Amino acid sequence: MATIISLLKSPKYLTLRFTSPTLSTLLFSTLCPKKPIFSSPKIDPPIPKKVPFNVTAHGITWNDPYHWMLNTNDPDFIDYLDKENFYAEAFMADTEGKQRELEMDMIKRLPPRVGTPPEKWGEWLYYQYIPEGKDYPVLCRRLSGDRRRWMRSVMNFLSGRTRREEILLDWNEIVGKYGYVHVGTCRISPDHKFLAYSLDTTGSENFTMNLKSLSYGTEDPECGADRVVSIVWAQNSSTLFYTTCDENQRPYRVMCTKVGSQAHTVIFTEDDPNYCVDITCTKDCKFITVNSNSRTSSEVYLIDAAYPMNDLQRVHKRVPGVHYFLEHHHGSFYALTNYPLSEAEQLLDGKSYLAICRAEELHHANWQNIILPGEGTSIENMDIFEQHLVLSVCKNGSSLMCSIHLPIDINCKRMLEIEDLCPWFFPVPLESCQIASCSNHDFVSSIYRVVLTSPVMPDIIMDYDMKNKRYTVVHQEEPQSSSPNLDPVNVKADYSPDKLDQKPEEIRIPTAYACEVHEVASHDGVKIPLTVIYSRSKLKKGNCPGLIRVYGAYGEVLEKSCSVEQLSLLDSGWVIGYADVRGGGGGDSSWHKQGSGLHKINSVYDFVTCCKYMVDENYVQKDQLTAVGSSAGCLLIGAAINMYPDMFSAVVLKNPFLDICNTLMDTSLPLSILDHEEFGNPLVEPDFQSIMKYSPYDNIASGLCYPPMLVKASVGIWEAAKWVANVRDSTCTKCSSAVILKTEMTGGHFDEGGRYGQCRDLSYDYAFLMKVMGYL
Repeated sequence: MATIISLLKSPKYLTLRFTSPTLSTLLFSTLCPKKPIFSSPKIDPPIPKKVPFNVTAHGITWNDPYHWMLNTNDPDFIDYLDKENFYAEAFMADTEGKQRELEMDMIKRLPPRVGTPPEKWGEWLYYQYIPEGKDYPVLCRRLSGDRRRWMRSVMNFLSGRTRREEILLDWNEIVGKYGYVHVGTCRISPDHKFLAYSLDTTGSENFTMNLKSLSYGTEDPECGADRVVSIVWAQNSSTLFYTTCDENQRPYRVMCTKVGSQAHTVIFTEDDPNYCVDITCTKDCKFITVNSNSRTSSEVYLIDAAYPMNDLQRVHKRVPGVHYFLEHHHGSFYALTNYPLSEAEQLLDGKSYLAICRAEELHHANWQNIILPGEGTSIENMDIFEQHLVLSVCKNGSSLMCSIHLPIDINCKRMLEIEDLCPWFFPVPLESCQIASCSNHDFVSSIYRVVLTSPVMPDIIMDYDMKNKRYTVVHQEEPQSSSPNLDPVNVKADYSPDKLDQKPEEIRIPTAYACEVHEVASHDGVKIPLTVIYSRSKLKKGNCPGLIRVYGAYGEVLEKSCSVEQLSLLDSGWVIGYADVRGGGGGDSSWHKQGSGLHKINSVYDFVTCCKYMVDENYVQKDQLTAVGSSAGCLLIGAAINMYPDMFSAVVLKNPFLDICNTLMDTSLPLSILDHEEFGNPLVEPDFQSIMKYSPYDNIASGLCYPPMLVKASVGIWEAAKWVANVRDSTCTKCSSAVILKTEMTGGHFDEGGRYGQCRDLSYDYAFLMKVMGYL
């Protein structure tokens, strides 16, 4: 480790602070200036064994004494985890009352019955709901009848009345049998007679495919398969395609089987370890698309859904840096792609555009019609219907959706822009809303359903009538008695080019809470969106505890929906921030690129800037800022702690990704090769140098006081364990005794606990924060 630190202290690595590795942490502990504000257990934290293990890259060698923890079946490792869990239990013993208080406050805010309004598909209405007193949902359906009966069924659903209900899948029954449930994919056959679904009952993220007859309620044991990711039906409702994973959890192969058959045939195999395979169906169910994707490139093959055993047809040979997504509409293919256009290179600047090609000319890649996003706009996604095209766009920094009437003139030779096609932009109630598509299975429908989310507004389900340019508020979650009153607000139509000839519908928004979006200048002047929420009556400038969330990877948008645990904190006077740093979603694809690979350090600086802003602008008291992250979000929190150990009063890290260099060098670990495009390949020297600037595990500041940490893991447990062991070994002994590790060998990467279980889990997290901040 000394060799690595000496390397990083060279001038080009002076962005981080390091202390001499010879400084005694025991001596520093006796000089620790921090006064205890919480009780510590009478036992000492566990001390794991150290096993010398040298790692060499680019002529540099360093020792990783906790490398042995990668073998999670090692009896010594299992014994160590047991001791850590025992220590965590002892540390949290005096918080049991606070945990119960927080859990009950969250539970009483939950509506007794949560579900989705029925969505029409064919002759059926499909919906999900969580029965009162239950943890998990059930998937149901009913026959729809005529339109008047359909509208009545919606009202019956919202009032809790159902008739002729068929329960297709009950998560509660599965968890009662196995103790854990994570349903990955559900696919109804085109004739609505079968349900194919993938199921993980251990938390291993190994999903098994199951096939259920909806006519008889029986399972077909012949169609089972392991390591399944995506599932698609052919038109005949008897042929089933699915993808499977290799030993590194990479989806790499397409298989085919038939209902009642024991035969499973290989259709396609992707041998390049940098690519994953996904299989989908075009909205009109005419074609099945086999998509081989890396983080930056894609290649698409087609299967005629009416003749599923025909050979695959490749659309276009893969090109590095080029991706495309395909849909079909009445004999023409619509491709969303960033394939370079010489005649529009400056206008696009790498952004995606829409191209149209007749099906018979597909093998010539003769894209006749080009639709450009327009200035200040990027196209992020598309959906297609009988008479309408729906585009998800980013316009001047705002995420919007619009519909365009079909068909588009395929013979038009000039390039068009979205505005040339008279788009109808869907009105939204708040500019801070996130808009997400619902399933929208029905190809012939002119209704597009979305869910609107906001940190301070209960989720709203909206139907947009694309034919008549009207909208309907289908459902808004009702807050419970402990939640604040909701004031009516009219839906804004600022982005609609047409004046709506309807009375604006009212949406109720809690006025007790404020939601502000700030643009914070990062180290290079780029403005980073920071969303800050708080209770108007509880805010005390400069005296509030605060919590900031971050993710910042894979181009994923940071989740900001309203939740009961969030309301509990806000009502207790907390201020919550969401840092939309580069590397995550938001804006066009360049936002992701600026925070990935060689530019990943930008994500760290962006996050640090947002943290400082919350304190400098007096939203949060200086010594009262906490951070919560999961998976790749923990990378930024860990790097920020190494830069500024006194920035946080406490942090919670869930399934953390912290040992980035060692993990990405070990290509035998799940998905490491795929992550090279996201974070870089440390076997390549420039990438190695970039990664070592911020790698949390490799940059722990020796001898300094680190904040209390709750580290929780159910997958990739060795990363969490190595981090905790290294922090305790390297930093102030006194302070690091408040670093606790809580692990579960089941649970999965996605925290699939039921809604009551999630309340219990979160009450543990918040009780930890409150204890170490002196709030018990």
